[in-house]
Amino acid sequence: MADALPVTAAVHRVDPRDDVATAVRDITVGERVGDVIARAYIPKGHKLALTAVAAGAPVRKYGFPIGLATADIAAGDHVHSHNLGTGLAGELDYRFVGAAAIAAPVADSRTFLGYRRADGRVGTRNEIWILVTVGCVANTARRLAETAAREFGGRVDGIHAFPHPFGCSQLGDDLSATRRMLAALAQHPNAGGVLILGLGCESNQLDALLGDIPDRSRIRAFTAQGEGDEFEAGLAAIADLVAIAERDRRVPCPLSDLVIGLKCGGSDGFSGLTANPLVGHVADTLAAAGGTPVLTEIPEIFGAEHLLLDRAVSRAVFDGAAGLVNGFKRHFLEQGQPVHENPSPGNIAGGITTLEEKSLGGVQKAGHAVLTQALAYGEQVREPGLALLEAPGNDAVSSTALVAAGATVVLFTTGRGTPLGFPAPTLKIASNSALAGRKPRWIDFDAGVVLGGVDMAAAGEALMDLILATASGRSTRAEENGEREIALWKRGVTL
Repeated sequence: MADALPVTAAVHRVDPRDDVATAVRDITVGERVGDVIARAYIPKGHKLALTAVAAGAPVRKYGFPIGLATADIAAGDHVHSHNLGTGLAGELDYRFVGAAAIAAPVADSRTFLGYRRADGRVGTRNEIWILVTVGCVANTARRLAETAAREFGGRVDGIHAFPHPFGCSQLGDDLSATRRMLAALAQHPNAGGVLILGLGCESNQLDALLGDIPDRSRIRAFTAQGEGDEFEAGLAAIADLVAIAERDRRVPCPLSDLVIGLKCGGSDGFSGLTANPLVGHVADTLAAAGGTPVLTEIPEIFGAEHLLLDRAVSRAVFDGAAGLVNGFKRHFLEQGQPVHENPSPGNIAGGITTLEEKSLGGVQKAGHAVLTQALAYGEQVREPGLALLEAPGNDAVSSTALVAAGATVVLFTTGRGTPLGFPAPTLKIASNSALAGRKPRWIDFDAGVVLGGVDMAAAGEALMDLILATASGRSTRAEENGEREIALWKRGVTL
């Protein structure tokens, strides 16, 4: 993947092979942009044709096709939904080109202050989490968290409930996936203690869930139907967990102990030029130091999956990653849906035209790191290096999956903005400075500065400094706003 190359102050061309460039500001009809004269108004974030493209021919951005011209395109034209369409169809027969070599870890002296757990993993927070087996006790969990936060505040980093509406009326793999996700969250290193609250009669039985958690020394659990006063029982359990967790202390930890989730949401035409490459710089730095970046949103890498598959460390990892991609495509087709029903209306308004364009911009969050593992939904990271995790594009579902996989910090790039936050501290990275200025209570970092002349590497180092400060205890905007939630992926029938 080529590094970004500016053309003029008006547009940004990612790769010398590209047929289009992205407007950095609104471009008027008749305006000269380099060697091209604009034949139409080009809104900021949208694409200007740099060369002529015949109908039916591929249009390139990021050095690769982002779709096929649906009409003849002249240099200077506005390239968008009226003259560019997807080239995606169904499953593909991917070819393994050989194992990618992993370089020896690069010594990095930077550290953060984290909580080292008994299993060797390191948390960036020391919180008490309340999980529920079923949605019937969701509000009880919320009330418990609010009361416990007032009663035990200051003794741990926080007390939070993460309710969901599932756990009953589920069958087979759908129920198993819910149980697997909750078990993974219950073992997260950011949780110094976990209360699991059940109802008693639900499909997601408490004993079965506890059986999926190897170390239950910091787990307390009961069913509301089995207690005379479930609220008092909950407060007593939380008091016990707080007494254990408050003895934990932050200690210096190397960069290699970080697991960072990579996510984008509300993307715009600048996401693939600024915020995502910036996160890719962080992913490369982290992987080189022996840490673990985790990429997800499988349906939003369609059309760019080859950039990841070509970096697989082994045939087994290649097959696993290819299986995740084709499995999602198969699921769409079996439901009678096209594989390319993306981007969203907000993406399109921001200048993204096809899923290929969105995907090629999105995979830049993974940088150039070698792909070392392909994880099923609910699985936890097994080793250092870039991981590809099964989850849909939905922001809340995929971010929850990242946390369950072990991410202790989530980097969330956005061009449109969103207030959402998740169990692990979530840093919002704006793709454009206008969003950062308009939503300072949402945005933690302005990646738009790279369009203003700030070197990408320098901006990446500044972002890494923020990540390390966050991992050491600095609050994110989402944490300050009380934005903390989970969402589970419901795939089966409901009884």
